[in-house]
Amino acid sequence: MITGGEGGLGRAMRARLEREGYEVESLDLLNGFDVTDPVAWERVDAVDLAVLNAGILTHETDLARLSPDDYRRAVAVNVDGVVFGTRRLAQVMDRGTIIATASLAGLVGMPLDAIYSLTKHAVVGFVRSIAPALAPIKVNAICPGIADTAMLDQHGQRALFEEAGFPLLRPEEVAEAMWLAANSQGTGECWFVQPGRQPAPFRFANVPGPRREGASVGLPPIAS
Repeated sequence: MITGGEGGLGRAMRARLEREGYEVESLDLLNGFDVTDPVAWERVDAVDLAVLNAGILTHETDLARLSPDDYRRAVAVNVDGVVFGTRRLAQVMDRGTIIATASLAGLVGMPLDAIYSLTKHAVVGFVRSIAPALAPIKVNAICPGIADTAMLDQHGQRALFEEAGFPLLRPEEVAEAMWLAANSQGTGECWFVQPGRQPAPFRFANVPGPRREGASVGLPPIAS
């Protein structure tokens, strides 16, 4: 199952899974499925592999002019769609794999669309946090850089990338990263995807822990 299955990345992922022999269901607004609607998710049953891929940019890059509706729609699609989907799949699955499409904008800042970056940071944090609780269901994320899809045209940036000669990811490369993340032995991983590089789990730096009387006290009880 793939959400956003009718977009550029979604179609490439469907094709990749079909080559592996999967029967893939596309859940997309174009065919009547709204990932932001928790009631719609009640119709979803268990699958071997779910790719929570639906995502949008905001329509306004200037935060001062961003409308509340535009902000809430981006959060609803990019964050609620992943949370509602994962919640439903946790209810109906006792094994299998969930892959969420985050973004490189979930690992670094994206000044062009700060709200999009906010939502993808949320997806990264959610995947890393929920994965241990959902075992043996495996939950990973992919974090692609700039991909050559219609989304690139929304803020009129395609010409800038072309003039600069900046390499773009092909949707097929992102689909291959999805397949690698789905077949990883790990869970809670966030795979970076960049042109010319082999996709791999991003290595997060550890945060310094608390100290008491000159000694480390380890992880808090809620992290165990």
